[in-house]
Amino acid sequence: MSTSMTEAVPVTVAIARRADPARASEMVAWMRAGTALAEAFPGFLGAGWVQSGPGSPEWHMLYRFADAETLHRWEESPQRHWWLSSAQGIVEHTRVERRTGIEGWFDPPMEHWVDPVEPIPPASPPRWKQAVTIWLAFFPLSLTATLLTSRFLADVPLAARVLLMTLCLTPLMTYLVLPRITRALHWWLHGEPRPTPRRRSSNRPAGRPGGMHE
Repeated sequence: MSTSMTEAVPVTVAIARRADPARASEMVAWMRAGTALAEAFPGFLGAGWVQSGPGSPEWHMLYRFADAETLHRWEESPQRHWWLSSAQGIVEHTRVERRTGIEGWFDPPMEHWVDPVEPIPPASPPRWKQAVTIWLAFFPLSLTATLLTSRFLADVPLAARVLLMTLCLTPLMTYLVLPRITRALHWWLHGEPRPTPRRRSSNRPAGRPGGMHE
């Protein structure tokens, strides 16, 4: 038997993730998609997931490969990177644990190590959406400042007026207007569904229309 065959030890990866309990169906569909992608890779031995409890935000997923090399191919593949990026804004990765050997499923580990999880940075919105957002914030501010300075500072030289406008508008844009408009348009910037506004429920009993008498 060759040395490479004797050193080939199955590796199990256990990942803890968090997701909004209201999006449980999306979470299950996302994990099924990841499993389907992994199944196409050589060395894949199986996968599974479980929710910590009904309504819990905690999910635990296991997947297993024949050895560290086949696992590495899956983890560095474009398919896996695409799959992970598709869950941005939905899934938070909290912990990764690796075990080698059959004990990865059942027994105490032969080898056991925990990887620190670095959060996946959210993808930047398209540049044209960023430009539109900045314009939506800048146009009303610029128009208002121009009208005010032309009315109250008409005798001030143009360069001084522009300097004053930029000194006032820059902190307003940076600390007040842009943060608010980017929060309001977050769904549009990142291509997410528009949030549905919550309706206030009315507890008033339905009455007979006024003016109707028997």
